[in-house]
Amino acid sequence: MKYQSKKKALLLLADGTIFYGKAVGGKEGTAYGEVCFNTGMTGYQEIFTDPSYFGQLMVTTNAHIGNYGTNGEEIESDSVKISGLICKNFSYEYSRPNSDASLLDFLNDNNLFAISDVDTRALVSYIRDNGAMNAVISTDVDNVDSLKEKLAVVPSMEGLELASKVSTTKPYFYGNENATYKISALDIGIKKNILRNLAKRDAYIKVFPYNTSYEEMKEWNPDGYFISNGPGDPEPLHDSISTAKDIIANGKPLFGICLGHQVIALANGVSTYKMYNGHRGINHPVINLETGKGEITSQNHGFAINREETEAHKELEITHTHLNDNTVAGIRMKNKNVFSVQYHPEASPGPHDADYLFDDFFKMIKVSSN
Repeated sequence: MKYQSKKKALLLLADGTIFYGKAVGGKEGTAYGEVCFNTGMTGYQEIFTDPSYFGQLMVTTNAHIGNYGTNGEEIESDSVKISGLICKNFSYEYSRPNSDASLLDFLNDNNLFAISDVDTRALVSYIRDNGAMNAVISTDVDNVDSLKEKLAVVPSMEGLELASKVSTTKPYFYGNENATYKISALDIGIKKNILRNLAKRDAYIKVFPYNTSYEEMKEWNPDGYFISNGPGDPEPLHDSISTAKDIIANGKPLFGICLGHQVIALANGVSTYKMYNGHRGINHPVINLETGKGEITSQNHGFAINREETEAHKELEITHTHLNDNTVAGIRMKNKNVFSVQYHPEASPGPHDADYLFDDFFKMIKVSSN
């Protein structure tokens, strides 16, 4: 192995619990964020660059991370978005033919601090039982009291607006300008593969900043609207919620994913809440209540919409349910061309069970334009 001598490191949770490990690459550093875990066996590069993970310390439950290296095409945004990485065994060498760099090089290029040799099974079990909380990873193992003081002032994810940290600052276009359909997309943390999935269905997309008004999005005269995934608490996104209300009132098709799903719910007066742990992984079971079919889905969210309020809402119906905990995984408006899901149909680590949602969006556009 390239690094025989590893520098000691620790993970300090907000409740004072400490897990020990080693600094990847022998690098000194400190990183803060909400600690969460992802159960995916693959896809670590996509996870690290997903804007929805902004501000979080990522624990990977797979025992080996880095063994297939990295590829410049396998990214979901223009940079790493997690605050830091925590893993069990970090592979300094990689063996996949189409990789162009090691994970260590990728982390160094993105200035990301990571620690390995952590008992991640014990850590994930602890987080599962005690809930998501803020944490710090650091090589400053002799100054725990100082780390505790700094960790105490790190803001909670609840109430934290983060879309502005990851959204584009000015509108841009994606796809073929001669495509049949035009989509106005509100970027509150959009993943590149969502844009790819829209574009490959003959759409030209104009992507707008998170605080763009409906009137500005409407000026492009789109055939439909999209509200993206993203990080943080949805409730502080007042501009995005207001825009969603106006889009809904306009009547043109609207599709939302994850944070976009939550924004659409809030636009309808349905509240959201912070989950005890959240859903993060590539094998979450969801049932489509309309077809009765199960779907294996990729998920990444720490907030959810209120089921009781959704069930009581006269204009909403629940279309999908998460089978592990009965949380709402999809909704549709009864008298509007609006629907959303609390998972990622564009993420296909193996199953393509949820691809149809993009097709449904364009079918809705076709029907509404006739």
